Amino acid sequence: MKKIPFIVAMVVSGLSIGCASHTKTESELPDLTQYVDPYIGTGDHGHVFLGANVPFGLVQLGPTQYTRGWDWCSGYHYSDSVLIGFSHTHLSGTGIGELGDISLFPVTDERQREAHFRHEQERVRPGYYAVVLDDTNIKAELTATARTGFHRYTYPTDIDTTKIIINLKQGIGWDALKACTMTQENDTTVSGYRCSTGWAKRQQIFFHAVFSSPIRKAQMENDSIGIFSFCTGGQPLLVKVGLSPIGTENAKLNLQAENPGWDFEETAEKARLLWNKELNKIQVTTPDEKAKKIFYTALYHTMFAPSVFSDVNGDYRGADGQAHTDANGTNYTTFSLWDTYRAAHPLATLIHPERQKDFAQTMLNIFDQQGKLPVWYLMENETDCMVGNPGIPVLADIVLKGFEVDKEAAFRAMKASAMLDERSLGLLKEYGYIPYDKEPTNETTAKGLEYALADGCIAKVAETLGHVEDYNYFRNRSLSYRKYFDKSTCFMRGLSSDGRFSTPFDPFYTAPGKGDYTEGNAWQYAWLVPHDVHGLIDLFGCEERFVSKLDSLFTVEGDLGAEAAPDVSGLIGQYAHGNEPSHHVIYLYNYVGQPWKAAERLRQVMGTLYHDAPAGLCGNEDVGQMSAWYVLSAMGLYQVEPAGGKYIIGSPLFGVTKIEVGGGKTFEVVARNNSAKNIYIQSAKLNGAPYTKSYISFKDLKQGGRLELEMGDKPSGFGTGEEDKP
Repeated sequence: MKKIPFIVAMVVSGLSIGCASHTKTESELPDLTQYVDPYIGTGDHGHVFLGANVPFGLVQLGPTQYTRGWDWCSGYHYSDSVLIGFSHTHLSGTGIGELGDISLFPVTDERQREAHFRHEQERVRPGYYAVVLDDTNIKAELTATARTGFHRYTYPTDIDTTKIIINLKQGIGWDALKACTMTQENDTTVSGYRCSTGWAKRQQIFFHAVFSSPIRKAQMENDSIGIFSFCTGGQPLLVKVGLSPIGTENAKLNLQAENPGWDFEETAEKARLLWNKELNKIQVTTPDEKAKKIFYTALYHTMFAPSVFSDVNGDYRGADGQAHTDANGTNYTTFSLWDTYRAAHPLATLIHPERQKDFAQTMLNIFDQQGKLPVWYLMENETDCMVGNPGIPVLADIVLKGFEVDKEAAFRAMKASAMLDERSLGLLKEYGYIPYDKEPTNETTAKGLEYALADGCIAKVAETLGHVEDYNYFRNRSLSYRKYFDKSTCFMRGLSSDGRFSTPFDPFYTAPGKGDYTEGNAWQYAWLVPHDVHGLIDLFGCEERFVSKLDSLFTVEGDLGAEAAPDVSGLIGQYAHGNEPSHHVIYLYNYVGQPWKAAERLRQVMGTLYHDAPAGLCGNEDVGQMSAWYVLSAMGLYQVEPAGGKYIIGSPLFGVTKIEVGGGKTFEVVARNNSAKNIYIQSAKLNGAPYTKSYISFKDLKQGGRLELEMGDKPSGFGTGEEDKP
């Protein structure tokens, strides 16, 4: 730890007041930020980040509490009333606590390390957070740009000396400090870095902090906590902090580029406008203000990640731990792919087409640096969290939808990632499935099903590129899901190396790290074949048997066991909406020509498992996935197949949904006579022509146009014809 050199000389900062200019179009957009309630998901098991950030920004600046258990993974839980700092990095909705880098805390007594607060003293909106600390009556206000945090601390008027603590030791959850430095560069500037380990084994971040008043005194505590004193003359103390994954000079560069002035209000308003611009990519018309609030908060939550992980000059730190530069694009991190390949990324391909090239290139860069596509990528680390090859569906979807990407390079990355021997892939290649008696970490059925759907995505890309041999190989491997299917029970089950199903068998039982499934049970994993739904139906022998089993999923009751993970939540029968493997299941009704049953269950989930309250989510947010499911489903569209762009038509919540799909084009979903009772589609038109299919292609959506749906209170023949099924 480098000690702080005390600098006596006064240095003129030379910082100028920034002037923002916004286009007339931005200022004329409807204010949709008014419908965002950032508290939704901060209670119960939502684990949602609360604080100030901008869409997809690296800096997520917000209050941090003691880690008191699993529900403090984001650093903040609504049930708590004690704050210990305002940290610049957080995760949203994860099941593991991490980050919490570069914590600042305003105090009146240098011995203070915590403060009580009340929610009625908080103010939060997109891009802005404020709270009054009860113990000191200090008002803390936060806002952010993509790579910088901006603090404004207003102290009681009777305080002569104000103090700020910079705490580099403090982290969230698993995060533990390994090394740090803190250097006072002049009378207004402190810089340094923090290196920690936890979920991300090698995580380092550099900072450059500038104060609006000269530092009068500085002292260190335990080599990782700096205490800085100021005389502000009754004026608020402002602090600007630039972050960088590369170095303090880059952190300074980011600060100069993104926030050169000292106008806190202007910076907060700029953040709000950025959020409002993104929220306006989907405009809904409905008299239901509660549904609008849930919808726009969900849309807001889908844009916390992937997050920017490169500096304004293109520098970034790669998966190899080395510095790299991509001057032509933006590098990203926080890829929670096991969760987000299902809805968050398909939603992004619709409303964020401008980011797909950089998402894809980031994934290819990660492949080049670590030899495989990302699994669960955090900062510059592969955590290998969760099962399967979830990066493959995301990259394949980008390729198959025609976004700008080196398709051959993408295919090579997918193929190489699927042909490794790690994480049970060697067993898959040897046996054609993953035998439970050869894999000591269990969960082999879940692993095998996830690999099969990823292989199906590779096969699609190979077919598109004309790689016949590769297509045949991966298409065959994608059918390995059939081996786990037990026709006597119609469940997917663990299979031994000599072909025996695992026993004893309890379709309700689930426990982390035990049994055949990952965060679920046999009831939930019976349906995880989204890449070949009709092939799955064939395994049941007939559609009637498939439908009977699917119907039962929502009504059967059973004991999950004492060891069941809290992730298996939001239960309707054994359908578990609180975790991702169930998210596509309701839409399977369309594949058997019964979309009215999907409508009933979709309205049930949207109406009972999403709320406008802190406990508004029935499970972890999982970095946008829970919210993305709601956004897509409320629009009436959902992508079941992992890659390729076939969106299943459900039961839209709103009378009109206008989706900005890029290139100045808009696609509208109009649901006439829509209501809480009129949930069933009676008939449809696409661009004025009769439309009978219960799905729509990505190509049709991206061209812009209008899907008109006549709604009614009784099931109809819409989507029931053999040629109208997905």
